[in-house]
Amino acid sequence: MQLYGYWRSSAAYRVRIALNLKGLSWDHVGVHLVRDGGEHLQDAYASRNPQKLVPTLVDGELTLTQSMAILEYLDEAYPEVPLLPADAAGRARVRAIAQAVACDIHPVDNLRILKYLGGPLGIEKEARDTWYAHWIHEGFAAIESLLTQSDATGDFCHGDAPTQADCCLVPQVYNARRFEVDLSPYPTIERIEQACLALPAFDAARPENQPDAG
Repeated sequence: MQLYGYWRSSAAYRVRIALNLKGLSWDHVGVHLVRDGGEHLQDAYASRNPQKLVPTLVDGELTLTQSMAILEYLDEAYPEVPLLPADAAGRARVRAIAQAVACDIHPVDNLRILKYLGGPLGIEKEARDTWYAHWIHEGFAAIESLLTQSDATGDFCHGDAPTQADCCLVPQVYNARRFEVDLSPYPTIERIEQACLALPAFDAARPENQPDAG
């Protein structure tokens, strides 16, 4: 199994966590999103992933794209250490938290959006950082409420074992810290992040622990 990704990509980070939680053996293949204009835009990678995005997971003869689809695949193909609860209501809640990150925060705050804001649109860094922080606060305020208002929240986003929601939340917190967003309004999110990072599966998936970091 091979995971094509970039060390700072939060989408690739999600999948690294999931692979580690499931105890699967996989190899990291670095795809640098900045060097040489972006290796993900070159034909060699585009032939594998037509969207020219990371991550891409290769499992035998199967090539998978889109991190959320990959997380679902991993749970179905490798059901040991499930990342979704057994009950329908629990699965819906976990997916809602995960998608609050993957569908609402990440798409407007990722690298290609920031590059477009600073390139063709000519928006200065300070304004781009304001943009970034705005969408973090919008999303995290909602997630904090989802977590604090439900008895289903435990040590982690849902109960006392990590789920797909934690796989998505922790990378977004990492990125928020990188952009120096004030996270003090979100104590539950910070508590869950620390509980996750104490686990070897999350620790090994940290961006700084990847072979292409730097």
